[in-house]
Amino acid sequence: MKLEKFKNIYIIISAIFIVWMLFLDANSWFSTHRELNKQIELLEEQNANLQQAIAKDKQEIQEFSTLEKLKKFARENYFMKKENEEIYIIEYADSLKTSDK
Repeated sequence: MKLEKFKNIYIIISAIFIVWMLFLDANSWFSTHRELNKQIELLEEQNANLQQAIAKDKQEIQEFSTLEKLKKFARENYFMKKENEEIYIIEYADSLKTSDK
């Protein structure tokens, strides 16, 4: 009789321990799984953004494969010029940096 009581106690204690570890503990399986799923979603979102950036960069590289487009980009963004060519940079009052003292 006493041996059967001990078996039941071990089963009950084991069940309580398993429930505690799965649901109630701070490092439970469910909370860890939920945090990992959040990290996976975040990484998948970052991956999608980076894939879009890569596609955009590939398109820009393809556009600059012609010499004329490359020259136009250099002139507009880096103020480069041809020989015997003058460049005038026009700055508007609202685009100038002013120091208010």
